[in-house]
Amino acid sequence: MARSEADPAVLANGSSVIVRNRFLLEVLTLGHLVNDWVGGTIWIIAPAVAVSMGLGPAEIGIILAVNGIAAGLTYIPAGIIADRVSNQGLLMLVTFWWVAAGYFVSTLVPGFWPITLLLAVGVMGDAFWHPVATGVLVKTLPSRRAQALGIHAMGGSIGAEILGPLSMGFLLGYFSWQTSLQLLIIPALLMGFAFVFIAPRIPAACGKRLSITDLRKLVRLWSSSRGLCMVGVMVCYNMALYALLSMTPVILQQRYGFDTFNASIVFAGMLVFGTLCQPFVGKISDIAGRKALLIGTVGLAAVCAGAAGLLSGFLPFIVSLVGAASLLTAIRPVILAAAVEFSGDSESTTMGLVFAILDGVGALGALLSGLAGEIDLSLAFLLSAVLSAASIVLALGLRFSRGTGRGGEAA
Repeated sequence: MARSEADPAVLANGSSVIVRNRFLLEVLTLGHLVNDWVGGTIWIIAPAVAVSMGLGPAEIGIILAVNGIAAGLTYIPAGIIADRVSNQGLLMLVTFWWVAAGYFVSTLVPGFWPITLLLAVGVMGDAFWHPVATGVLVKTLPSRRAQALGIHAMGGSIGAEILGPLSMGFLLGYFSWQTSLQLLIIPALLMGFAFVFIAPRIPAACGKRLSITDLRKLVRLWSSSRGLCMVGVMVCYNMALYALLSMTPVILQQRYGFDTFNASIVFAGMLVFGTLCQPFVGKISDIAGRKALLIGTVGLAAVCAGAAGLLSGFLPFIVSLVGAASLLTAIRPVILAAAVEFSGDSESTTMGLVFAILDGVGALGALLSGLAGEIDLSLAFLLSAVLSAASIVLALGLRFSRGTGRGGEAA
């Protein structure tokens, strides 16, 4: 006889699932925050390295682009490994030590290219975390994907776009960029020790392991006309975000006379609203669907980015900048969830592919922004507006999921 929902055993089992899901979501969000905290310092480190060597916006763009490309090269193998290895906790544990080692060694070498490449090695550890952790979440909470990804993304955004820039900006007021970065790897080391005990509690991967046939199916899917259109949406979206963020600290210092710390405060502050909105935007899209929300949000961001490029007065500029950055940040979990639903199975590999497209190819937005900044810094924000508009045009030709409704696991 089937058990009633009022059966104490059923209720106890349901409660244990909710507790497990909460623990998993909290731990993975915290881990994301810590890894991205170190990685997020790059927005302030890149200008500091350039200034210390007498370099300009183009070199800042190169550092950021190499950083993004290195992350992109890591995501896909990380996703494939995560779909073939059952011990997900061990994979996550490795990332904290990888991040700490890569960034620490970058502070010990001289020269632009050695520093740039070793910073890239550090971010590869951070990148490895993403497909593993998000793959676990979308498998564990399939009917609340965008909400769960939004909560996870919020942790990363707090680390990368708030704590990273703020803490680095503060420390640069007292120390060199090398000493500042050495201090900021301490949270990653502490989390590395903590995860020795947390890793065994992460659910092992279950179900069918990824095969060569599965990989071929993914390649065929993403190389189809719809797949390439989805790739275009993601690339243009993230290039727009990179173009916007990469020149923000530079223009605040050069045009408006901000010091490094005050520029980092503005940089972090302009992303707070979008970061906090990520879980709610994700939840709305889980219920109401992805397409209209994505097009409306990115469209408004394009308008705000264009205004930031055209308006030179500080208040109109900063209001437009905050609007564009908040909107582009808030919509990220919707794009991630839409990509998972487009691809279907092999969640970790799919997330690796998606992050590679977003941060690997999308990082070219930083390079283009730096080159535009050599002519006029305002062109970087106009570039962001154009790329946002291109993302919308491509999204209009795609069919997205209508959402999974209110049922399912509690996120």
